[in-house]
Amino acid sequence: MKITVVGAGPSGLYFALLMKRNDPSHEITVLERNPPDATYGWGVVFSEDTLAELRDADYPTYLAFDEALVRWSAIDVRYRDRTLRSFGHGFSAIARPKLLSILQERARDLGVDLRFGVEVADVNELDGDLIVGADGVRSVVRAASEKQFATTWEGLGSRYVWYGTDLVFDVFTFIFRQTKYGLFQVHGYPIDGQRSTFIVETTEQTWRNAGLDRMTEQESLAFCADLFADHLGEHRLLSNASVWRTFDTIRNRSWSTGKTVIMGDAAHTAHFSIGSGTKLAIEDAVALAKAFAAHPENLPAAFAEYELERQGAVERFQEAATDSARYFEQVSRYLDFEPEQFEFNLLTRSGRITYADLELRDPAVVNRIDRLVGAAPQRIVTQPSGMTPLQIGDLTVPNRVVLAPVLADSSDEGTPGADVRAALVEAAEAGAGLVMAGPVAVSAHGRITSGSPGLWTAAHAGEWQAVVAAVRAAGSAAALRLTHSGRRGSTRPRTRGVDRPLGRGGWTTLAPSAIPYAPWMPAPAAAEEQHFRDVAEDFAATASFAAQSGAAALVIDCSDGYLLASFLSPLSNQRMDGYGGSLENRLRYPLEILDAVRGAWPADRPVGVRLVADDRHRGGLTPDDAVEIARRMAAAGAAFFDVAAGLTVGTDAGAGDYRRLYQVQLADRIRNEAGVPVIAGGRITTLDEINTVVAAGRADLCVLDPRRYR
Repeated sequence: MKITVVGAGPSGLYFALLMKRNDPSHEITVLERNPPDATYGWGVVFSEDTLAELRDADYPTYLAFDEALVRWSAIDVRYRDRTLRSFGHGFSAIARPKLLSILQERARDLGVDLRFGVEVADVNELDGDLIVGADGVRSVVRAASEKQFATTWEGLGSRYVWYGTDLVFDVFTFIFRQTKYGLFQVHGYPIDGQRSTFIVETTEQTWRNAGLDRMTEQESLAFCADLFADHLGEHRLLSNASVWRTFDTIRNRSWSTGKTVIMGDAAHTAHFSIGSGTKLAIEDAVALAKAFAAHPENLPAAFAEYELERQGAVERFQEAATDSARYFEQVSRYLDFEPEQFEFNLLTRSGRITYADLELRDPAVVNRIDRLVGAAPQRIVTQPSGMTPLQIGDLTVPNRVVLAPVLADSSDEGTPGADVRAALVEAAEAGAGLVMAGPVAVSAHGRITSGSPGLWTAAHAGEWQAVVAAVRAAGSAAALRLTHSGRRGSTRPRTRGVDRPLGRGGWTTLAPSAIPYAPWMPAPAAAEEQHFRDVAEDFAATASFAAQSGAAALVIDCSDGYLLASFLSPLSNQRMDGYGGSLENRLRYPLEILDAVRGAWPADRPVGVRLVADDRHRGGLTPDDAVEIARRMAAAGAAFFDVAAGLTVGTDAGAGDYRRLYQVQLADRIRNEAGVPVIAGGRITTLDEINTVVAAGRADLCVLDPRRYR
């Protein structure tokens, strides 16, 4: 084939040399707008897995890399005048000019035609059977067919500047420096025997507070050198057209069109905080070369194999990189953490490293955090963080695992049946620290379905007393989640479908405004003064019955589109009186319910709130709102929060982000910005995930989906 590669960065050069090595008859030309020795970065980081792939792809290139690599197996975290070191991470780095020099030399030796100083004005005029766009973030190849590639850009909020330094770090080093302007952090790592990469990052607001938006390149360099003088010592910061930037995550739905294919930063970008874009780019080159080895001269087949091999892997990496980038945008919320927890939180930020991984890599890191979480600083033999007890007021929860089984819609006029008891006792016998029972209706008209369990009579209290006693005998604490269904009520048992209205035997539902939950559901009655009083009395009466049952804790349900969540959300609350409009007004009635429940419930037992922390719908509640709601409810007596998201609008039932641990970020934010204990859920499926979340300080308790263990 006649192949034209646009871009002489690592991916373009490596693809060209691999294709030429695989078939010397290929005519391969690489066009690059810059001179051969031009580079705007300092160093490139490789994982051991990437190096293994390079070794297998082209051994001579690997050997040349190997001679130039700087290797380390540890990460230092410098925080609060302490340095914590963890081992077992296994990374290598190389200076970017050296990397490009090796690739250029190998490509020339194999017969690739390298042309520098060539500006491609019109991609359509390029000659070749195959056109490869490896020309970076501002790719002209991608831009020429942007609609076909379906390119999207997502900007991240932090500012960063990419410096070098003549200080040689021992290992990958994170530095956190709090100033009067805000927090700055450094990502530093050695790239050869004389220099290191030194990336400074901060939020947009801190960057502006410090006046960096008005400084020249040299003034910014001097500011950062002075800021980190204690760490640089006699060494210098070095600039290479180093200016402050924001990071853009680029995605393309397709990576090929016609005879054109893109790779590396032209196809995708991933935030630098979990690894190098160069790593991904070189892996693209290897995959595309393999695809052509399997399908020589068959472009559609080769492109299909390349995209199948790489797109899923890159999407997962981008997801982890975005999580990592957002961690650094929000890291100020963790500045009250002890160094051991700060370190653990940092190391597990992207989700790619867990408690179990760190236990294998460096048991001392895990032991440090287990001692801290378990309040046992002198012990070496410790419990995993997720197995440590938690104190909430006078309640001691034996461990951090919550089981919340789905209760059968088989209750007769609210009386919990044998299957409800069996499900809750089974959860306790599985070893959960806390068993969450619910939703438990506070009245007949507060039921979700005709078969929902409830607690509004003395007879119900007697049944629940037996259930709670059985749960307690199995070693767990029992919490009851008190719910008024609101506009999601009067429906058939969910074995017959979710949110399917009852025919005969239904009742009029209630909401802050007469807006149906979904188009197929009837409009609820808009709450009036008597409704407010009646529902508050129902919650208080149920709390009193729950106290008689012996439940250890109550949870007031402000989630999933039920009545109290409907008051909180502007999507469902469009009242014009003192219970609608502003967030303060929308919160008024849930606070009145909290006060009523608190007044009827023993003072030595906690009352929590299940809180919708994000409506996941335009114009709805946001995480910012949820933090403020949690602060105000905590001030009014809420002892903890069970964090939920979505389901405020019936047509959104399948929308939103429901990936693994999808509610942990929300729980983390509420816990560490509002300063309250939280329960996190959202597809937490392993005890390792619970250990990770608790040890990192992202939540205090976690709802486990136990199906993997059954």
